[in-house]
Amino acid sequence: MRTQIGIIGAGPAGLLLAHLLRRTGIDCVILENRSRAEIEGTIRAGVLEHWVVELMNELGLGERMMREGRPDTGVTFQFLGQRHHLDFVELTGKQITVYAQHEVIKDLVAARLKAGGAIEFSVSETKLHDIDGDAPRITYRDAKGNPQELRCDFIAGCDGFHGPSRQAIPERARNEFVIDYPWGWLGILAEAPRSWHELIYSNHDRGFALLSTRSPEVQRIYIQCDPKDPIEAWPDDRIWAEMQARLAFPGWKLVEGPIFQKNIVALRSFVCETMQYGQLFLAGDAAHIVPPTGAKGLNLAAADVYFLARALEASYKKGDKSLLERYSETCLARIWKAERFSWYMTTMLHRNDAETAFERRIHLADLDYAVTSRAAATALAEVYVGLPIA
Repeated sequence: MRTQIGIIGAGPAGLLLAHLLRRTGIDCVILENRSRAEIEGTIRAGVLEHWVVELMNELGLGERMMREGRPDTGVTFQFLGQRHHLDFVELTGKQITVYAQHEVIKDLVAARLKAGGAIEFSVSETKLHDIDGDAPRITYRDAKGNPQELRCDFIAGCDGFHGPSRQAIPERARNEFVIDYPWGWLGILAEAPRSWHELIYSNHDRGFALLSTRSPEVQRIYIQCDPKDPIEAWPDDRIWAEMQARLAFPGWKLVEGPIFQKNIVALRSFVCETMQYGQLFLAGDAAHIVPPTGAKGLNLAAADVYFLARALEASYKKGDKSLLERYSETCLARIWKAERFSWYMTTMLHRNDAETAFERRIHLADLDYAVTSRAAATALAEVYVGLPIA
C-alpha cells in the first residue's frame, strides 16, 4: 500500500493530523494497535484550550463538542481555607471548554470514517524502516494477522510514550529529559450532581485535590496519593472522607454519589527534543508528557500536528522544506512553556513531605501572588486558556 503520510496512532494527535492533511489534499493512512471500541472507551479527562475549540469548529468537527462540552470562564484556587476565582475571560478575553478526550476521539474517528479516510485498527508488530532515507516504510500485521507494508513519503509518530516511533530513532540521537514526581493521582468518576460551577484546585495539608465535572450528572474528582498505592487501599468511604477534608469550605459540602470508576496514575514530565529524524516526525505523547495539573497534554498534541500539517503543506504545495526543517524548534518553543507551566502548577499545589517548611511557604506565596496580583493572574490565565498559535 502507498500513501503520502503514514500516521502511527489514532489518538488525538494522529486523528487531528489526518483531518488537517485532508483539508489540504494530502493523503494519509492511520495505523492503530487498539480496536475502535478500545480507543473510544478509554476514559480520560479533557480541557480544550480556546484555539483548539476554534480549530475543531473550523474543521467542521465541533458540533457535538459545542452541544455537550462545558465552557468554563475561569477556575477556583483553594488554599488556607479560602477560595479565589480567576476570571479567564476578564483577564484574557478567552475561555476553556471541558470536553473529555475520549469524546474528542469519538468525534474525530466518526468524521474520518464518514469522509472515507483510512484507519486500520487492531494492527500489531508495527515496525518503522528506512526512516533516514527517501522511502520510509511501515510494516505491520493487520487485524486478521496478515503481514502488510505501508510505503510513504513521511511518517508521523503519534503513538504515545510506549509506541515504536520514538524507539526507531537511535538512542544516541535522542535528546531526552524526564522528571518522575513523587505523587500519584487517584481519579474517580461518580454519579453525583455538580458541586461547584467550575474547576477547583485545592492545596491542602493532607494533599492536593481537584474537583471537575464530566456532565451535570457525573463528577470527575482527583486527589493526591502515593503512586505505588494499590487501588484496594482506597475503598469508597476513604476516598469520600479525603475529598471532603481536602475540599472543605464553610457553608459548602461536596455532593457524594456512587463511584463507578477509579484508577491511580503516576505523574511525569518528559520531553524528547529530537522530534524529527530523517523522514520521521514525532507528535503528542510520543515526544512529550506533562502532568495533568495544567491540562496541557491534548492541547500540546494539537499544536504539534497543526505545525506539522502546515509544514507538510508547504513542502508538497510550494516545494518549501524550511518549515519541516524547523519542526522540532517550532514545537519545542511551545512545549517547554507548557512543561514549565505544568511543573509550576504541580509543585505549587501538591503536598511534598520531603520539602522544608520554607519551601512550603514559598508555594503558598506563589498561590497568593497568583490570586492577588493582576499581572500574575493574567500570566497564569493566558497559558491556561492557550498561548496564541502562530
